[in-house]
Amino acid sequence: MIVKMKFINISGPRNDIDRVTDLYLSRYEIQLESALSELKTVDNLRPFVEINPYKDALGKAEEFAGYLVNADEISPDTSLGLDDIFELIRTTNEAYLKIQSKKETLKKETETLLNKQKLIEPFRPLDGELDRILHYKYINYRFGRIPVEQYGRLEKYLMDDLGAIFVKGEQDESYLYGVYFVSPGEAQKVDAVFRSLHFEKITIPDEYTGTPADAYQKLNRQITEVSRKINDLNQEAADMLAQKAPQIVASKQRLEELAHNFDVRKMAARMEDQKEDYYILCGWMSEDDVARFMEEVKDDDKVFVVVEEDRNTYFGDPPVKLQNPKLFKPFEMFIGMYGLPAHNEIDPTIFVAVTYSFIFGVMFGDVGQGLLLLIGGFLIYHFKKKPLAGIIACAGVFSTIFGFMFGSIFGFEDIIEPIWLRPIDHMTTLPFIGKLNTVFIVSVAFGMGLIILAMILHIVNALRSHDVENAWFDANGMAGLVFYASAVATIVLFMTGHKTPAGIVLAVMFGVPLLLILFKEPLTKKIQKRADKMEEEKAMFFVQGFFEIFETLLSYFSNTLSFVRIGAFAVSHAAMMEVVLMLAGAESGSPNWIVVVLGNLFVCGMEGLIVGIQVLRLEYYEMFSRFYKGSGRAFDPYTKTQTTKKKRS
Repeated sequence: MIVKMKFINISGPRNDIDRVTDLYLSRYEIQLESALSELKTVDNLRPFVEINPYKDALGKAEEFAGYLVNADEISPDTSLGLDDIFELIRTTNEAYLKIQSKKETLKKETETLLNKQKLIEPFRPLDGELDRILHYKYINYRFGRIPVEQYGRLEKYLMDDLGAIFVKGEQDESYLYGVYFVSPGEAQKVDAVFRSLHFEKITIPDEYTGTPADAYQKLNRQITEVSRKINDLNQEAADMLAQKAPQIVASKQRLEELAHNFDVRKMAARMEDQKEDYYILCGWMSEDDVARFMEEVKDDDKVFVVVEEDRNTYFGDPPVKLQNPKLFKPFEMFIGMYGLPAHNEIDPTIFVAVTYSFIFGVMFGDVGQGLLLLIGGFLIYHFKKKPLAGIIACAGVFSTIFGFMFGSIFGFEDIIEPIWLRPIDHMTTLPFIGKLNTVFIVSVAFGMGLIILAMILHIVNALRSHDVENAWFDANGMAGLVFYASAVATIVLFMTGHKTPAGIVLAVMFGVPLLLILFKEPLTKKIQKRADKMEEEKAMFFVQGFFEIFETLLSYFSNTLSFVRIGAFAVSHAAMMEVVLMLAGAESGSPNWIVVVLGNLFVCGMEGLIVGIQVLRLEYYEMFSRFYKGSGRAFDPYTKTQTTKKKRS
């Protein structure tokens, strides 16, 4: 069912808006609308332009809570007042920033050490003492790297008495690192040769001691020590936050509430006169919540509530909130996929729940597989709260029922006798048609009944909307219902061997409703006493009307035949299980149980999915298209109902 909504206006002194939001509205579901937009006729309305004072503190609380281990499992300390919360956030932030400052210093130190280590790393194969090499007086040295492809030419120059010694370091894909030594007198010539070979000089600072390998290891130890200090600071921060964990969690929760409640100003308006400055809030609440809210604030002289009874005073239709029994609640998912009902429409949730489960059961009738769907769906829905799992569980109930009706358990049809019939075998003889599968006949008859029911629901929806045309003259209205019901009655009488009405009666039964459908627009204008002229010429009106009538008749026929798929899938399911048992060698009396199990799982998964989609198609196209618009907008409360009373600061 659709929960009845009321549009309310709440006002009071401007500085009292936080108290009202926190004390009252936080415990009710209310969909706020922009007061500036909804109350256009009210003079002197202005927006709130205040900055949320809780945002910064909330950001810090969320940051600290994010560092906590298993924060969701921590019990909050609800003894804190608002002043305590702000003090906690301030002191915690100061301590945390001090630790972070130390960490940043250590991180910069680590970065410096890594850069030094990276500089000396390629020269680790060198045996010389860096502190001695870097202080040579009578020998010039050059650290650097040379492209790998140029090293062959360098070796040739060295063999030709270049007057220099090149000591190799490490090599990567592109470069060979090393150092060359040369006497001061030959330095200019040797430097020119090395430059021609694209040698790049690398400056080594005068701060390394020992061999390059020793210097590298020393730096590595220093980096490890700094990393240890950083880890110690991380642990210090974690311990500090862990000690305050209950207070931090409580602060985060409370600040979230306060920040969210403060933002109610985005939807509010200010009204200022010579004496007072008021706030105004407006929005939708359920009828029951409005009654409780009015009762609660009746003694509060700072809160003024007005319930709008006349829909013409506000814009838009009420939002839609569905409220159904737990058994049918999972099927609200299907309604939401199509579109929520308008506020004056019938909620089709129960209709869908019953018809979907029933049709699924007919198309997938098997005791064993039905129980699997029931148990599996129930367990998933119980623990995971997945709506689709709840739908599968309900469908499994009817699959089990029709499994008994068809006498099928995991495809075996020789264990129990069918209460009704076996889909593959049972045939019925009809006049003019001959023998036809009974399940097919029953499926079409059942579809006819559902189409008639859908038409009745359409009429109810149209009457609730005061839509004369759709209620009386539409193809799914009273005229269409009379025509289709007459056609169904005539077919049933003929197929059961009874006399059909006389030709004149049939002409009236079929002709009058079609004429009403054809002339629905002029008849509606006549009833509503509208004088607007027809948009098209008379000839064009009749041509268009003829094709619309033809389309209507075709839709009646196609929609009715579409229900044959119910019987077709019932028969195909039984046939598929026969194939599975045949492959398992069940006819020999000793079936391969692995094949039986795998076959059942395959059929249960694959065909169950296909059947589920086909039933949903029947719901949407054959039934919803006749009576349901789904043009409603979802109820989106600004605040959520609180089950526990919060401590107020």
